[in-house]
Amino acid sequence: MAKVTLKKNEERRIKSGHPWVFSNEIREVSAECTVGIAAELYDAGGGFIGVGHYNPHSLIAFRLVSRQREDIDSAEFFQQRIAAALAHRRRLYPAMDTFRAVYGESDFLPGLVVDKYADCLSLQLLSAGMDRRREQIVEALRSVFEPSGIIARNDVGVRNLEGLEEKVELLWGAIPETVEMVENGLRFSVNLREGQKTGGFLDQKQNHLLLKEICAGKDVLDCFCYNGSWAVHAACFGARSALGLDISARAVAQAAGNARLNGVLDQVRFEECDAFERLRSLHQEGQCFEVVVMDPPAFVKSRKNIAEATKGYLTVNRRALELLRPGGYLITCSCSYHMGREAFRDMLAQAARLARREVRLVQTCSQAPDHPVLLSFPESEYLKCFMLQAV
Repeated sequence: MAKVTLKKNEERRIKSGHPWVFSNEIREVSAECTVGIAAELYDAGGGFIGVGHYNPHSLIAFRLVSRQREDIDSAEFFQQRIAAALAHRRRLYPAMDTFRAVYGESDFLPGLVVDKYADCLSLQLLSAGMDRRREQIVEALRSVFEPSGIIARNDVGVRNLEGLEEKVELLWGAIPETVEMVENGLRFSVNLREGQKTGGFLDQKQNHLLLKEICAGKDVLDCFCYNGSWAVHAACFGARSALGLDISARAVAQAAGNARLNGVLDQVRFEECDAFERLRSLHQEGQCFEVVVMDPPAFVKSRKNIAEATKGYLTVNRRALELLRPGGYLITCSCSYHMGREAFRDMLAQAARLARREVRLVQTCSQAPDHPVLLSFPESEYLKCFMLQAV
């Protein structure tokens, strides 16, 4: 088997459980090491660490798949790992038919994400190693799930870092134009070919329940609403009204369709607009809300633009707080890993000062447990969701 050897003293983090080896940590590789090949990893003294996938064109040059000497190229290997991931979800959600089935490194399949939407699977092959093994992965998924169709949503920029093409591909079976998923008893239509990420967002399912106790009879604002999940949940939990804002005409149309699916179209309306500008104009118009939800896309794409992205978070959260009635609640989120939990909290404290509001922290949450966090891999925890009250 191909062999990758670390520089002296570069093994501590990897031996402590982190699955990534960066290119500047590698001393040498054997001649047969090519893009995506399975290779054994050794420390500088020749000690075996594990096996994984090598890519000389990526900053993450080696992704550890197993700490045992085993065949990581077979469909049987993938079947065992995927079946174990599914068993974990079934314990969490015995009756749920839509969830994240494989979450990369946290399920010991680095570079592979699989989401289950009813009887369809939507996956992302985010590393050269996983892309090279797509046939084995599809075979394993068919065996474990018996899906009606499997689609690859490989239209993500991170593939460029691996030297891979961005494209959407049907890998097996048939995928309908839309799939209906159920979350917290509510129905949502998902477009697996054109929707964001793998088609939708599955990581907020438990955070949506934060609305249940606070929005009955209230006016709710849902910023960056995408498919309307927060607004529709609010209306179904008894909100007097819910206004959703999104810059995408397609998202607004989809959100209205989801409100119609759940019989709350009379309580909910959606606007196609720039949320930054609309927040300002709502304040100028003197409008107020008892509940504001701020769930923007990832502003922080990399460490180098943290300062600029923090300004964006600061602006929208300040404006959200200015729109809250006394006693009202702000549910605010960041899905950017590079925006750490403490940095996010500090930013919110600054937003409160600028808005001249006294704010208390009611609850902090993270991603749903079908997106498990590997303690030795902090990059697996990305979602921050804070509930604040303006008092």
